Amino acid sequence: MATLDKIVAYCDQRLRVREIADFPGALNGLQVANSGRVTKIGAAVDAGTIPFALAAKAGVDFLIVHHGMFWDGAQSVTGANHVRLKTLLDADCAVYSAHLPLDAHPKIGNNALIALALGLKISGWGIPYQGTLIAAFVNRVPARIQLHSKLKKLFPRGVTAIEFGPAQPRKLAILSGSGSSCIAHLRAAGVDTLVTGELKQSAFNAAQEAGLNLYICGHYATEVFGVCALAKECSKRFQVPWEFLDTGCPL
Repeated sequence: MATLDKIVAYCDQRLRVREIADFPGALNGLQVANSGRVTKIGAAVDAGTIPFALAAKAGVDFLIVHHGMFWDGAQSVTGANHVRLKTLLDADCAVYSAHLPLDAHPKIGNNALIALALGLKISGWGIPYQGTLIAAFVNRVPARIQLHSKLKKLFPRGVTAIEFGPAQPRKLAILSGSGSSCIAHLRAAGVDTLVTGELKQSAFNAAQEAGLNLYICGHYATEVFGVCALAKECSKRFQVPWEFLDTGCPL
C-alpha cells in the first residue's frame, strides 16, 4: 500500500527540498497531511479552491503543486482559506508543494524538461538564487525563426516574441515562471536569448538596449512540466494512478 510518509520522503529526497533555499512563504514539502493512505496522485500548478475541488472530484488524495498555499504568510482560516482547507479535509487530500526545487531540478525540473521538449541539450546552469543555479543554459541554439516555431508548437496558448537579439542566438537561457529578476544578469552570463513564462513591461526596453531575444510563453504553461514529471515518477514507483488537473490558466 502506498503511504503518505513514504511518498513524501521520496519527494523530499528526489527534490532535495531541505537543501534548496526558496522565497519566503514557499514552504516546500508537505503542506497538508491526510489520513496516511494514498490511492491516487494529482498534479496541479497552483494550490487553490478550484484545483482542490478538481482533486476531490477525481479521487486524488495526494496533490503535488508548484505554487503552494502559504505565499502570503499567516492568515485567518476564514472565507476562501476556510473553503480551501475544508475541501481538502473533506476529501482526505494531502498537498505537497515544490517551487524552486522543481524549477531547478536537472532531470524532472521545469527548465530541464522545456529544453528536452524543444530538442535542446543543456550545456550548464546559471543565474543563482541563494546558492542554487536556477536557469538552464543552452550553447547550441537553433536559428531564431526555428526556435520561435518550436516554442509556438510547445506552447499553443501563445508566445510573445521580443526579438532585438541576433537572428542566430549564441546562448540561450530557460527560466520557467517569472523571469524578470534574471534580465539584468543575462549579458554577464553571455546569454542573448531567454525563454521564460512572464516578464514585467520594463523588459521590453531592457531587451532593446541590451540586444536580447525574449520569448514569453506563459507562467502557468511553463510550469506544468515539473509537477507532471514528479507525479508520473511517484505513480510508477508506488503503483498508484496519477492525473494532471488543468485549471486552464492563460497567464
